[in-house]
Amino acid sequence: MQRSMLKSKIHRARITDVNLNYEGSIVIDPVLMEAADLLTYEKVHVLNINNGTRAETYVIKGARNSGEIGIRGALARWAQPGDLIIIVAYAMVDEKELPNFVPKIILVNENNQITETI
Repeated sequence: MQRSMLKSKIHRARITDVNLNYEGSIVIDPVLMEAADLLTYEKVHVLNINNGTRAETYVIKGARNSGEIGIRGALARWAQPGDLIIIVAYAMVDEKELPNFVPKIILVNENNQITETI
């Protein structure tokens, strides 16, 4: 049997910009993507701490070392710059792998720079 498990999490990132007139997605600094093991076009859930809602979209790579977390397309009406969010991705994990399975959890500061990896 396989279980759906938390694979990656970027905790309390700050939205840096929104752009309604763009193909829908979330733009993430590649430094954060690599630390959290997220790929371009990977499906993620985005939890908005400011308004208590959740959305689903996919990842687009932003500029390296920019701290960019940009919300694009229709999802831009859902958030505003400065909102705190949690970005999560899940993976199907075989039960045999569960004893050694560890998600990548990334904590960031107010500039979306990594402060800790759990």
